[in-house]
Amino acid sequence: MVDDLIINIFGVDSQLSRGFIFGIVHVSIMLLGYYSGFSINRLLKIVSNGYVAGIIGAGIAHVLADLIAALLDSTMRPATFGIVIGGLLPLLLVPFLERVVTKSKHHVVIGDHEDVEKDLKSHHHKD
Repeated sequence: MVDDLIINIFGVDSQLSRGFIFGIVHVSIMLLGYYSGFSINRLLKIVSNGYVAGIIGAGIAHVLADLIAALLDSTMRPATFGIVIGGLLPLLLVPFLERVVTKSKHHVVIGDHEDVEKDLKSHHHKD
C-alpha cells in the first residue's frame, strides 16, 4: 500500500523501493524532531546529567524512528524486532563508557547549551 504510493510518486522500481520508505521516514522523523524543538534529552536530564541525557536521548530517538520506519516499510517489517533490539543494546554501554572515557576540553558534544557548559566544568575532563 505505502510501497505502491512511493513507487508511483517517486517513480522508483520495486527493487529500489526496498528500504526506501524506511530511509525517508527515518530521516523525516529526525528532521521533524529537530525543527519542532521536541527533545527526548529534556525529559532524560531529570534523571541524569545533560551529557548522558544527550547520548541516551539521541539513541532512543533513533530507535523510535527506526521502529516507526520499519513498521511502515513492508520490506523492513520482518526485521523490526531485530532493528529495535540492535539499537537498544549499545545504549547499555553508556554508563560504563561515561565512567571510563576521559573527555578533553576539546571533546565535541551537542546538546542544550547549559548542559554542555555544566558538563565541561564538571568531571572526567583533562586539558
